[in-house]
Amino acid sequence: MAMILILILSVMAISLSFIARGETWSSMNYRLMSQARDTAEAGVNQASNFLMFTYAVPGAVGGDPIANYLPLTTSPVLYGGNPVILSADSSVASNYPISSVSSAFNTANQGSLAAGTTTVNYATSAKLLSMRELGTLPAYLAPAGNNTVQTWEITSTGSVAGVQPAQVSVVARLERQIVPVFAYAAFATYNGCDALNFGGGGSTDSYDSGNIAAGFTNTDGNVGTNGSLSTVGATTNIGGSLSTPRTGVGNCTVNNITAWDPSNGTLADGLVELPAEISYPTPTIPPPGTDDLVTNGGCPGGFAGCTVTGGNVHLDPSLSSTPGTINLRDVSMTGGKDLYLKAGTYNINSISQTGATVLHIESAPVFINVTGNGFANNQDVIKLTGGGISNPSLIPADFQIAYAGTAQIKLAGGAEAAALIYAPNATFSLTGGSNWYGALIGKYMTDMGGTAVHYDRRLETTVLKAGPYTLDSFNWQKF
Repeated sequence: MAMILILILSVMAISLSFIARGETWSSMNYRLMSQARDTAEAGVNQASNFLMFTYAVPGAVGGDPIANYLPLTTSPVLYGGNPVILSADSSVASNYPISSVSSAFNTANQGSLAAGTTTVNYATSAKLLSMRELGTLPAYLAPAGNNTVQTWEITSTGSVAGVQPAQVSVVARLERQIVPVFAYAAFATYNGCDALNFGGGGSTDSYDSGNIAAGFTNTDGNVGTNGSLSTVGATTNIGGSLSTPRTGVGNCTVNNITAWDPSNGTLADGLVELPAEISYPTPTIPPPGTDDLVTNGGCPGGFAGCTVTGGNVHLDPSLSSTPGTINLRDVSMTGGKDLYLKAGTYNINSISQTGATVLHIESAPVFINVTGNGFANNQDVIKLTGGGISNPSLIPADFQIAYAGTAQIKLAGGAEAAALIYAPNATFSLTGGSNWYGALIGKYMTDMGGTAVHYDRRLETTVLKAGPYTLDSFNWQKF
């Protein structure tokens, strides 16, 4: 019996020893696997940072034209008949046409990390799954980034060497969203009370510039702000939603900034809470010219691209001394003499109207870049409140005005007032009690004169830019 008991106890002791040893190895395996996976995920983040902040997309710099990758209808994207790959992993061959880019990726996306007494290693590769050109951004937005969007599949391998080695691969997808530049009928960048003010029957709705006969709908005339919206008057109506990071409805004060302060009026589609404030980059505005233009006085002496017909002034950038661009200083429409613009870019310091003068868009697209040198915050750097704008196509993208400063912009609605205004730091107001076709971006906006802002739904798919990056679709595998 004693020997049997000793045998049983011995077996139990040996079993406990094996169990303890197994648990030790299991814990170590779990630790090593976790360390390898964490390191692989760190490699994914490292590669993502490289692609978002260091890597230049094709076409953004010389020597890497989009033509290297045509056609762009395949997935993955091909170069020389093979998938486009950047690699810092010795087991994955790089196939990227620019050697400097391949070398930079290889250097930045492999390495070692200390984990206690253990050293873990990582190496990544990235395959280009898709690439799309969104068209040419307006020049005033070009510094915001190249308008080419890509989707990359990133594979990162984390490994721990030793008696009990571990290796884990993590695969993730990095894609860049496509967003419209003008996503709202009106957006105010100010983050306090009354950033947007609608009253006196002011309203928003939407239409389709490709099917104008269909008329307006009391939807999609969305507005947005980093602060609050104030509506005044029973006939004031926002025919869409309000997007803002603020919450709550009611009286807006400095210590309690609500989303909507409805003294009256309606908000057709309710509130949309933004996860964060929206930042619109300050546009890049070229310097203006040195000649002033007063329509009542005709063309500046010897100015190429300027003619007078029937007393009205006509400007044609294709005939200027710098073809495609006209440079002027301060432009004034006075004395009942109108201004006609043909397609091209106009770099000016300010523009104003008095009386019944009209700014006509003869051919498209027309881009006006306003510098505003010498204009204080309380002065009107853009004042189109006389006879307003005549853009008979009613396609807002045909006429765009950009301004980087903080002075005032005053606009009058009209039967053919169609334009896009990009002035994220300016204060602007609408008057005239008529129609404005298009979209407006400013710091503050006031529409107390009953002007109806008609948002062109085609802006959601025509004037586009590359938006934020998203890292998603995580998968992992251990070896």
